[in-house]
Amino acid sequence: MKFFYKKTVIISEILYLFTVILLFSSTGCKKDKRIYQDTGQPVENQIEELLSRMTLEEKVSMCHANTKFSSTGVPRLGIPSLAMSDGPHGVREEIKPHSWESAGWTNDSCSYFPTLTALAATWNVELAKQYGGALGQEARARNKDVILGPGINIIRTPICGRNFEYMSEDPFLIAEMVVPYIRGMQEQDVAACVKHYALNNQEVDRGVVDVQVDERALREIYLPGFEAAVKQGGVLTVMGAYNKYLGLYCCNNDYLLNKILKEEWGFKGAVISDWSATHNTVESANAGLDIEMGTDKDYNDFFFADPLIKAVRNGQVAEEVVNDKVRRILRVMFRTNVFGKRSKGSFNTPEHQQIALKVAEEAIVLLKNNNSFLPLNMEKLRSVAVIGDNATRVHASGGMSSGLKALYEVTPLLGLENLLDSRVKINYALGYKKTSQFTWDRGIIYHSDPAEETQLLQEAVAIAKKSDAAIIFAGLNHDFDTEMLDRPDMKLPYAQNKLIDVVYKVNPNTVVVLICGSPVEMDLWIDKAPAVLQAWYAGMEGGNAMARILFGEVNPSGKLPYTIPEKLADSPAHSIGEYPGEKFTVKYKEGLLVGYRFFDTNNIEPLYCFGHGLSYTRFEYSDLDLSGKTLSSDDSLHVSLKIKNTGNVDGAEVVQLYIHDGAASVFRPLKELKGFKKVFCRAGEEKKVIFTITKKYLTFYDINSSDWTAEPGMYGVLIGSSSRDIRLKNEFEYKDL
Repeated sequence: MKFFYKKTVIISEILYLFTVILLFSSTGCKKDKRIYQDTGQPVENQIEELLSRMTLEEKVSMCHANTKFSSTGVPRLGIPSLAMSDGPHGVREEIKPHSWESAGWTNDSCSYFPTLTALAATWNVELAKQYGGALGQEARARNKDVILGPGINIIRTPICGRNFEYMSEDPFLIAEMVVPYIRGMQEQDVAACVKHYALNNQEVDRGVVDVQVDERALREIYLPGFEAAVKQGGVLTVMGAYNKYLGLYCCNNDYLLNKILKEEWGFKGAVISDWSATHNTVESANAGLDIEMGTDKDYNDFFFADPLIKAVRNGQVAEEVVNDKVRRILRVMFRTNVFGKRSKGSFNTPEHQQIALKVAEEAIVLLKNNNSFLPLNMEKLRSVAVIGDNATRVHASGGMSSGLKALYEVTPLLGLENLLDSRVKINYALGYKKTSQFTWDRGIIYHSDPAEETQLLQEAVAIAKKSDAAIIFAGLNHDFDTEMLDRPDMKLPYAQNKLIDVVYKVNPNTVVVLICGSPVEMDLWIDKAPAVLQAWYAGMEGGNAMARILFGEVNPSGKLPYTIPEKLADSPAHSIGEYPGEKFTVKYKEGLLVGYRFFDTNNIEPLYCFGHGLSYTRFEYSDLDLSGKTLSSDDSLHVSLKIKNTGNVDGAEVVQLYIHDGAASVFRPLKELKGFKKVFCRAGEEKKVIFTITKKYLTFYDINSSDWTAEPGMYGVLIGSSSRDIRLKNEFEYKDL
């Protein structure tokens, strides 16, 4: 792409000079010497000066793609193309300019960071900023201007194929984690592109489905992450989603793009379409889309190419509408220092690898640990059986648009070998085999062989019998956690349930490690397994992180960013909601009751609740204190407590604050997350934790006033280790002065 860009610039400059020579010879005009902007002027002045010297054709050229991953610049004025890349958790390998084929580079293998569900499971805002900064540095080293991420759509259903790319079912957790991610990235002179705006919560029929959701649920559940990305994170680009809302595609939805994003939230950057998500010219242009990408046509035939020029000239689109798009694109360029002294970035550094390791370690969730079965003690074990396809499978390249060419990927088996270093004998068996294949046109195709399945089970049983302990690496892969496809159910694929059952029968000392980005059913074996870990798609250092957790080198501190229901039918989208819809329309009948809001409000017991995660130590909560008994509209209330590590090992706890509105005039969920802090304590150490509550944490969206409202009355403060494990309670009165 780099060569193509340089070639394009050279050709454009030659054509421009040829035009100038012809113009001079016929008119005797002098050449405009102001080719480059006056850098002494304010940015907005420079933008206006550049805009004033552009032709309509040049303006429109900046509003559509000229390769698979770049939009056109104006070489005559020193404006380069805007280079984009997929990359929520790593910078995608280079492809050819005009096809999806690999460019064949040998130096584009990147750092592979844990996926965003894993990042959210750390509940560590400082780590989120480091993650974004490292990814931004890698993007700059590859000469990228925009990274197409992070993805922050709400995890509405456990079976959405892109859950692993997203963060959480909870809008507050998303907002708190996405803001530092964006800031970290954009400090490296790379624009983040928050996606998919909005309501892209399923992959089934994503290109046509019309989402019907009430205004309160839209505002309270599905938009807060995007609003925080704009208002607090200062995100420079936003990607429009594929689906429809209110009968209009999101990329030509005036309410979403103009009314809410640009006017209400004050977004000054550029709206980029998802690839081939633009469906028309006039409506999309007037509705607020700024850059069209990926449409399956010749570049000049894109909706925002020659058809847009025609629409301006016949009066269907005002030229000022195009001017606004160009201003926004130039603003992105100025704010990422495209025209100034720019960060050069760094690529595949030891620092980035350490960040990947740290995220993986803090993301792993200890779901179950009966009788302190974990950590395993390498001094007392002579042998351990390592079983499962996921013990040796690499995941970086899967998931479609988020797939990467990783510099390396430490598998769980390799991580154990690195840690144990022959001190404990490792016996490995495949146990189950990946017998599926994801296809664009037919979904998942299975190729099962009963005889082979039996043989694999027998091999696993044989090594489990002769080992002191067994570790089964189970879960999913990117045939299931992938763009373009939702899973048919929450079941573990292949023969994994049978594998866990037969191994446990011959070796009760069996740990199950789940590698996946979405909830799976565990009912067939959860009562038998003494310990279970949720390990996500943990990036290039994932295997090392898992080994260190299993053997106690690191104390697990991850917390679930979503609820794991016992069965799919318990999930609100599948219970009182609707999925995947009928006749390309899906109704979010569950309204506000997404995730734990549904389970807790209706007192339905999940398998593992939102915010759950155990530790190898114990934490004691005490001394909850409020700075006052009342809170007014222009004041704040401080909530303090003490947390003590009462165990024998160092560890970290995520202290969670939920608010309960006890006397609302409208329906409200039982409790909502409004604060959290990850606290690191040495064994025996006690720390004070302070939260600040303001009016905004009490508000709901009032559909009558079309504004956020907090009602006077009593509110409960609930402090806990998860949404179900509430340790301390108090209350205060809100007075609207």
